[in-house]
Amino acid sequence: MLKSLREARRNLLSIIPEIATRQPMVSGKTGRRWHMVMDPTAIRRVLLERVEDYPKSLVTKNLLRPAIGESLFIAEGTHWRWQRRAAAPVFSHRNVTNLAPVMSAAAEAACDRVEAAGPRAINMAEEMVRATFDVISDVTFSGDEGFDRKAIHRAIDAYIAEAGKVSLFDMLGFPDWVPRPGRILSGQALKEMKQVADASITARQTGGQRSVPDLLDLLLAGEDPETKRQMNTAELRDNLLTFIVAGHETTALTLGWALYLMGFDQEAQQRARAEAQAAFGDGVATAAHLEHLPYTRQIVEETLRLYPPAAILSRTAQKADTLSGRAVHPGDTVMIPIYALHRSQLLWHDPDRFDPDRFADRKAIQRYAYLPFGDGPRICIGASFALQEAVIILATLLARYRFTPVQGHTPKPVMILTLRPEGGVWLQAERVAKDG
Repeated sequence: MLKSLREARRNLLSIIPEIATRQPMVSGKTGRRWHMVMDPTAIRRVLLERVEDYPKSLVTKNLLRPAIGESLFIAEGTHWRWQRRAAAPVFSHRNVTNLAPVMSAAAEAACDRVEAAGPRAINMAEEMVRATFDVISDVTFSGDEGFDRKAIHRAIDAYIAEAGKVSLFDMLGFPDWVPRPGRILSGQALKEMKQVADASITARQTGGQRSVPDLLDLLLAGEDPETKRQMNTAELRDNLLTFIVAGHETTALTLGWALYLMGFDQEAQQRARAEAQAAFGDGVATAAHLEHLPYTRQIVEETLRLYPPAAILSRTAQKADTLSGRAVHPGDTVMIPIYALHRSQLLWHDPDRFDPDRFADRKAIQRYAYLPFGDGPRICIGASFALQEAVIILATLLARYRFTPVQGHTPKPVMILTLRPEGGVWLQAERVAKDG
């Protein structure tokens, strides 16, 4: 158990056995019984057919509740349902499209930073974090000059670094009221983050909406159509922080890994560049160009297959069940290791190979074999937002620059809360001519 704890705190991917890519289900016991499920039929049962019997695990809740409270990501049952109904219109196609200019502006700013860096190697993983944080802060707190972006960013990083590591108490199944030392240490960062968010919400409640409503405006106006209930300040803050954390970290990681893959596949990179330049020259991608960027989207989708930001989903069984022919008891931890599922030899041809053409026919992809955003009623509410942002930023960068890898800098996939490229994504960026 201690060895498992040590490995899990360093890199959660290390707990996934290699056999998970060759089996539909792997089970064991480390303090409590656990099952890793890679069988699409069984996954459908967990995420859709019996979703109420498989709530998010206590480990997941213990890690995240101090930061995002009983928000959409954590809540269960009726409390989750009314919040989901109230927030769903926020991420409608129309609203997401209206936010595209912010994404285009962030893409332009990222290009300016790459240009300013000159011929030296650039850590594109860091650049993508900055770009996506620009997006999420602008679409969340547009025009709020009192919003301290750096303070929020520092607080998020501090919390993930200290609190996002699995505790021995979690593995032993201790109740969530037992304090976890790492999460106590990160308390000040959380306090500051929540104070900044609360102040912005209060200011917006008295200041009125923007001409083009941002996420905070839309959340403030949100209402559960069944109960007419609206979010109070604490609920608004917790959901806002959820969107801020999830809305920049996961997309930044996707872009960082995509650029890493582009560096090693010049043919795919050139194909994407030709597509982007045909759509908008060496300008900036916008929402109007998305339909003309199918291959760029395929690159994003294949990147999400190989390097899913949320690489492991964890649930706790509430009732006896059978998954893939194996008994599951109440209290068992049921994990869906997305990283192994997406590299399963039973479900994918040559699974470790980067091949964006897998997604040329999206209908050919087995639904519960590909889960970068989860699935079922709890599928990521911001999936369309993330995909739109990733395609706009990636296409804009590839239209202007040729990225090549830097020798001796190969990132290692390391998962704490999300799947990060340890060591960064170091690339050379060379400006290319149109049609170059």
